[in-house]
Amino acid sequence: MDNVNKTLYIPLYGKALVSKKGIILSDKKAEQIWSEEGFRLKGKSRSKWLAYFMAMRAAVFDRWLKDEITKDNNAVVVHIGCGMDSRIQRVGAMGHLWYDIDFEDVIRLRRKYFCDDEHYRMLAGDLRDPEWLSEIPENRNAVIVLEGISMYLKAEELQEFMRTAGRRFQKISLLMDCYTERGSRATKYKNPVNDVGVTITYGTDDPKVFEKGTGFCFVREHNMTPDEMIDELRGAEHFVFKRLFGGSFSKSIYRMYEYQKSV
Repeated sequence: MDNVNKTLYIPLYGKALVSKKGIILSDKKAEQIWSEEGFRLKGKSRSKWLAYFMAMRAAVFDRWLKDEITKDNNAVVVHIGCGMDSRIQRVGAMGHLWYDIDFEDVIRLRRKYFCDDEHYRMLAGDLRDPEWLSEIPENRNAVIVLEGISMYLKAEELQEFMRTAGRRFQKISLLMDCYTERGSRATKYKNPVNDVGVTITYGTDDPKVFEKGTGFCFVREHNMTPDEMIDELRGAEHFVFKRLFGGSFSKSIYRMYEYQKSV
């Protein structure tokens, strides 16, 4: 497994940790996978503060996705960069076709813990070479999740994928998290992904950069650390997390953007 793929263990650890604590989100599958895989994180990547942040980020994606598929019974779900995430179990597919996409070695590992069925498939593929899209029914509405991957891709690569997806589907709702330019620069010196060997990342300060030539429109920015989730922390942990991750400094390095493409 290459270094970018190893980053999947950072959010997995975060979800397993909070699930054991009984806060933010419940994810027994993350607890199981983390205990059985035994991957060793080190340094900042094993920080409890980062674990809380990763769990809150996942919970915000979950909430958005559940709202989107509740509104649209015909939409297919496309989760790109799924890693070992059990989002389909946390959200509930509710009869929707759901596709989890990641690199081949990640999908191979994932098949130890998840199984395809009539509504759910795991596909090996790369966002930069989306031949796997041909495996998904076209001319449908789609809800696309890009969690924890945009920072490893150039803006042009993301734009090209959005154009390709736009030709495949009708209406599309898409949510992704992004580094800012400051956040990307900071990864060279102090970032948890360095602990698993990743040193090159990308960021943008303009969410509208992904509108250019793609047919998508920027809808709004989402808060990755909602107050009600921070309030599940107690005492000093609540105080420290709110100051470090819930404020303007955090937003200066990391953002979450929603986009839509209409027919």
